[in-house]
Amino acid sequence: MVVSAAELREELADKKIHLLDVRWALGDPDGPQHYLDGHIPGAVFVDLETELAAAPAPARGRHPLPDPGTFEKCARSWGLGDGAAVVVYDATGGMAAARAWWLLRWAGLTDVRLLDGGLPAWIAAGGEIATGAEPDPAPGDLIVRPGALPVIDIDAAATWPGLLLDARAAERYRGEVEPVDPRAGHIPGALSAPTSENLDSTGRFRTPEELRARFTALGDGPVAVYCGSGVTAAHQIAALALAGIPATLYPGSWSQWSNDPKRPVATGE
Repeated sequence: MVVSAAELREELADKKIHLLDVRWALGDPDGPQHYLDGHIPGAVFVDLETELAAAPAPARGRHPLPDPGTFEKCARSWGLGDGAAVVVYDATGGMAAARAWWLLRWAGLTDVRLLDGGLPAWIAAGGEIATGAEPDPAPGDLIVRPGALPVIDIDAAATWPGLLLDARAAERYRGEVEPVDPRAGHIPGALSAPTSENLDSTGRFRTPEELRARFTALGDGPVAVYCGSGVTAAHQIAALALAGIPATLYPGSWSQWSNDPKRPVATGE
């Protein structure tokens, strides 16, 4: 699920691990340059907008799930094959890298982990940094088998029988601000559970015990998660997995829901 920087340094000395650098943040288009400025040696840059999502559309959301065939081609270009060991990272506590973690698990890979604390943790642990471009990896032969992790569509989100968690910042949930999508607020019945609260002050995941206490305090029943566009919701699913709680992703998330005028919107607590 997660690996510490110290553990990763040890493992890299003994076996082949594919490193994916997923530097992305809302409003920051400079992920490729951040990668060139410094990354873990051997890491491949993965572009979230073009490789981890299909083209945006109001009816599908800002980051729809990629077509399986297209995603397979991307994953092969990163050098991945069946059974590959993969570690994904970013510089924002895993908020972007979790999308790659979730998609690769959804596609059928099982040995996929998040670098806990991301690039800052790697640097703090004395890990080496490379600059500039890396040689292209040898093409992989991964066969994408979608469906290993569950998803729901907009209709299922509207009638979800258990806990529907909104992973966005609390002020967006309450409808006080909405910087990106056409309407402010949340899906009626959803509970606010900001992704940022999955992390401690160092940007690492809280302990499984802390995470389990956090989520069980919200209630019982099957769990589904959404966010703005299905990206940070994957981080929430990783945190829930650490807590031992399975969860389902609503990929369209608020960007799809808020673009449908037939869908009701709730505001406030």
